[in-house]
Amino acid sequence: MAERHRRRVGPSELEHFPRPSVAVDVVALTVQAGELRVALYKRADPPQRHHFALPGGFMHIDESLEDAANRLMAQKIGLAGVFLEQLYTFGDLNRDPRGRVVTVTYYALVDAHRFQAKNAAAAISARVRVPWPGETGGPVEVLDDTGRPLPTFLDHADILGLAVKRLRGKLDYSPVGFQLLPTEFTLRQLQEVHEAVRSAAVNKDSFRRRMLASGLLEATGAHEREVVHRPAELYRFTRRSAT
Repeated sequence: MAERHRRRVGPSELEHFPRPSVAVDVVALTVQAGELRVALYKRADPPQRHHFALPGGFMHIDESLEDAANRLMAQKIGLAGVFLEQLYTFGDLNRDPRGRVVTVTYYALVDAHRFQAKNAAAAISARVRVPWPGETGGPVEVLDDTGRPLPTFLDHADILGLAVKRLRGKLDYSPVGFQLLPTEFTLRQLQEVHEAVRSAAVNKDSFRRRMLASGLLEATGAHEREVVHRPAELYRFTRRSAT
């Protein structure tokens, strides 16, 4: 028979239990020139010195997980005040050679203009190459501007892959893709975001009909400026929340 009353662990007894370290890592994504990109920084310290890592680090004892995510994103890649959502907790026993480290991951979605304005010296914008279709899932590759693969830190290729899978899965039933756009945008820009996230082309006419019928968009009454082609109509999203 199960115990009716279980003995509670008091504060003074916590010292008898092993304490894993808690880290936070952020996948900061944007779409630039029709490509999905991620913000990384080059590590200056071991382990895996000179590998490229997602902005992250250890959580302070006096801060929340989300506060840690925002702090580390600002410190490592110079981004602040962007959309942020918790992704997953990675806790494989051997994921970090420094010891027992559990990382709580987030993903951030940033429009290209803000992404380019980041001011952290060590930050880079890497191209994301997804080797699997749809929502198959798995690790992804990151490339520099010449197409050369970059070595990634620990399990960060898996973390990035899960973020891409999550984003693909949410595109059709939530307005998450709008977080990758400025406040006002063209239908072509919206299509480019969907194609970049999916790594696949969509039918222009059916995509536009679906978006216009979704109730998620409203015309601003304005058009593009300073373009050599016929100015396209500008739209905005009716709700900025991504959930």
